[in-house]
Amino acid sequence: MSNWSENLNFDRLSLATGDALPSLALVNLANWALVTLIGDDKKSYLQGQVTCDVVGLTADQSTLAGHCDAKGKLRTVFRLFHHNDGYGFLQRRSIMDSQLPELKKYAIFSKVDIEASDDILLGIAGSDADAQVAQLFGGEGDVRAIHGGTAVKIDSQRWLLALNAVAANDVASQLADKATLSDDSLWDLYDIHAAIPCIDAATELEFIPQAVNLQALDGISFTKGCYTGQETVARAKYRGINKRAMYIVSGSAEHCPQAGDSLERSVGENWRKGGTIVAGYQFANGQAIALVVLPNDLDENTAFRLAGTEGVWHQQALPYSLDDNR
Repeated sequence: MSNWSENLNFDRLSLATGDALPSLALVNLANWALVTLIGDDKKSYLQGQVTCDVVGLTADQSTLAGHCDAKGKLRTVFRLFHHNDGYGFLQRRSIMDSQLPELKKYAIFSKVDIEASDDILLGIAGSDADAQVAQLFGGEGDVRAIHGGTAVKIDSQRWLLALNAVAANDVASQLADKATLSDDSLWDLYDIHAAIPCIDAATELEFIPQAVNLQALDGISFTKGCYTGQETVARAKYRGINKRAMYIVSGSAEHCPQAGDSLERSVGENWRKGGTIVAGYQFANGQAIALVVLPNDLDENTAFRLAGTEGVWHQQALPYSLDDNR
């Protein structure tokens, strides 16, 4: 796994605010990891662990979801899809060591094998992504079984590929001369623009699912029955106890905002703790953009700044509505 891409340079792209993104990019998703679940009880076991409706997930669908502790705090946000003979469960690599044992904790009582996968994770991104995936693999649907793995449509400009090393090398060799090669900071930028949350080690067990907008992204089923943390998630919906949401903010920054960093908000002439960064991206011209969990009753004109810095940040519009979804 470590040397599959040794002849390719997946470097960070130098992008300024306003720069056009590559029409076709091949992204090495090195900071992401895949968990696989196989066995007769994989569906029922996972149904009792996570926020999404696993039973209703068809072979050509993927879904965002959360895995919580008993108090309803997120261990991870992941994307679930059918993969090989079971499920693939995509999440940030930084939480694997703590989250995976928790997911496996009760598996000894079920016919299910849950393991960290050796698959290579690649992204195809850009306005030409759909056409390129069709040319490479053919097929139909948003999740496609392909030679060596699975292709998963993320949005109108992105596909995820989970492939064995041989297939990954084959794809990389076919695209090396026609696509821009990038590290996964480009993927992070797409996720931030789309306001898709992730959980890293620095933010594990910090938020309930609604605080990172999972309900607005169809990542929570409120009709599926019991799962770990379900009582808190249901209370947040039906009793209105959730007071936070995730927003896009941008401003000047001397470094890339990191998961877990504090964002301060203006209160008159003073600054107070405002929220916690979920993910960030720094542009080449000293500007940055980030996802941040904030109180959901703040004025849209509230000014922000990264803790310990002077540059003023402002909220941007979300690409989806939070109305009636808190």
